[in-house]
Amino acid sequence: MHGELRSVSLSTRIIAFLWDYIIIAGYIILLIGVSFLIRPLLTPLFTKNPLSAEFAGFLFITLPVYLYFAVCEGSKSRATWGKRKAGIIVTGINGQSIGLGSSLLRSALKFVPWELAHFTIWHMVIPSNYPESFIYLLLAIVYVLVLIYLISPLWSKNKQTVYDLIAGTVIRYKN
Repeated sequence: MHGELRSVSLSTRIIAFLWDYIIIAGYIILLIGVSFLIRPLLTPLFTKNPLSAEFAGFLFITLPVYLYFAVCEGSKSRATWGKRKAGIIVTGINGQSIGLGSSLLRSALKFVPWELAHFTIWHMVIPSNYPESFIYLLLAIVYVLVLIYLISPLWSKNKQTVYDLIAGTVIRYKN
């Protein structure tokens, strides 16, 4: 078994994410730099309609970040760079490696609010056929999901988030 059975605090998880955010921010800065070079090619992707903007944003931002988390946490190290810095790993309930499949599921569930937020924002910025009330309802759902994700470790026995519970994963301290 890998990782102590002692539960990892929410603050440790947040610190690990902040370390990971350094990598994410670096990637976004790189994207911004490249976007200035190829702006004429990118502009139509982000101005025609909200769905093409959403898809382009997903391909350039969400998908790489999602894969960073999924591949790192499903690998032999069981952790992203931030989790390794914080001394924690992602495991199955019994301490076993989760593998790529469970890691892909866990990360997909983790990023649902993020991607739903992007979807709603693009439909607010670029006119669409969706009613305004529907867009605001989706945005409210984003806030509810984020709140549930943040507080769910507080009531869970193993300090699991909702996406950890669904994926059958838990965050543990690395031995």
